[in-house]
Amino acid sequence: MMGGTGDFEVPPPLGPFPVSLAPETPWLPAVGGNPALPPLDPVGPGDLDPEDLASARAKVSTMDLSQLLQQDEEGDTLLHLLAAQGLRAWAWAVAEAVKGVGGLEIREHQGKTPLLVAAAAAQAGIVGDLLVLGAEADAADQRGRTVLHLAASYGRPYLLRAVMTSGIQVNVEARNFEGQTPLHCAVVAPGVTPSARLACITALLRMGADCTSQDLKSNKTGLHLAVQEGNVSLVDLFLQHPAAPRLINMKAHGHTALHMAAALPGSGPRTTLVRLLLARGADPSARNLEHEQPAHLLPPGPAAEQIPGLPIAPYPL
Repeated sequence: MMGGTGDFEVPPPLGPFPVSLAPETPWLPAVGGNPALPPLDPVGPGDLDPEDLASARAKVSTMDLSQLLQQDEEGDTLLHLLAAQGLRAWAWAVAEAVKGVGGLEIREHQGKTPLLVAAAAAQAGIVGDLLVLGAEADAADQRGRTVLHLAASYGRPYLLRAVMTSGIQVNVEARNFEGQTPLHCAVVAPGVTPSARLACITALLRMGADCTSQDLKSNKTGLHLAVQEGNVSLVDLFLQHPAAPRLINMKAHGHTALHMAAALPGSGPRTTLVRLLLARGADPSARNLEHEQPAHLLPPGPAAEQIPGLPIAPYPL
């Protein structure tokens, strides 16, 4: 079942995903309606030492298939454990052995396949390897999270790079059980550095993520969520997207992004966001379900008078 490395060519290693993937002008000439992808490196066992791979293959070849597929009390197979520990040569050898009998899709107690375990463990090399070997790219765990959701939620752009580099088609609009796409998850991911968040969002948009997608619970787009977070740089990024003219006045349960910006508590980024949205075409006359315009949601005081273009309209009766 397992052979040596005589006919096995080790391609160049999987390149890192640079935080600075996006150029200064993120919207490059589109190809097929999507922003152009950057040059990608080949994937495969990458920088695996041929001797390590040969040794792992030799050992795996002595193991019975039932051993390789056996699950422990938490549902983990050997491949799950290897993926979690980042033992890439062994993971490749075992994945080769079990891919023809469904071994790449066995789920542990949280519904994770080995691919999802590798993503949760931040093992980009193994993520790329398993995709190349045929793992289901759109597999989801018991919370509906795919590899893209995990990468976005944990702020790991290098995992997205591994997916992109694999060349495997993935559903970038997949929904988790909260009704969120990976793009929504990236915008609101907790504890993520600004540079990692921006890199994840840029990568997802370049993969074809629809910035006008609304989450299924709140109807918020990525722009609404970015405004809600008070994230000026992300709002500016979304407003540079070719779809911005459609996006900017979309409503989430009646609220446009401008409504949400005007209603932000405290001083913070409220004025900056309101001015930015107005400059990019937000409609100050739009009304929410309570017939309120954005100016009605400003806190008491002279704030509205300090924001040109956001007139105080008569309050609805």
